[in-house]
Amino acid sequence: MLHSVIEWIVNTVGQWGYPGIVVMMFLESSCFPFPSEVVMIPAGYLSSGAYLTSPGYVAGHEMNAWAAISMGIIGSWLGALFNYYLALWLGRPLLLKWGKYLLISEKNFEKGERFFQRHGEISTFTGRLIPVVRQYVSLPAGIARMHMGHFLFFTGLGAGIWVSVLTWIGYVAGQNEALIRKYSHTATILALCGCGAIVALYVWRHRRRRAAGAV
Repeated sequence: MLHSVIEWIVNTVGQWGYPGIVVMMFLESSCFPFPSEVVMIPAGYLSSGAYLTSPGYVAGHEMNAWAAISMGIIGSWLGALFNYYLALWLGRPLLLKWGKYLLISEKNFEKGERFFQRHGEISTFTGRLIPVVRQYVSLPAGIARMHMGHFLFFTGLGAGIWVSVLTWIGYVAGQNEALIRKYSHTATILALCGCGAIVALYVWRHRRRRAAGAV
């Protein structure tokens, strides 16, 4: 049963091709609950030699790994921009109006806004590597009116790392469910540890600069 589901997902990604990756990663990167693993892991498998020699091979469904990664980043960018502008146009007025019912005062809101304006780059980058957070990290960026060039760069950097890892998992593991679970779990743990290390280094450097400036 599960093998049939996996095969169906692979065939669906193959049928939709590169435009399908863009559309599905747009959904994954915006507010819709659509996991990137369902898109990029099959794309990685479709780009592998194992797929070309498999019984389920369908001519025209094969992919290029670099092209799949590029489409994944583009889709992530589009979804992130959707959230960014949604928050930019609607987020601030709504939060200021209804935030008091969620115990969010205007003063606290402005503090959070200033924090993201100062530390939005590291927050956006690491947020793209953390499950669940990656779908929503673009919202505070929009509310804080984060510089668009910085937003796109750090979003693309974080998304690029994540979709590359998932594509690699699909390329290596193929349709082996046990390996997919093992590698996906390991990738998530490493991403969380990596984000923790990056944030710790960032905080250390930030405090060191503040201390040097105060001298």
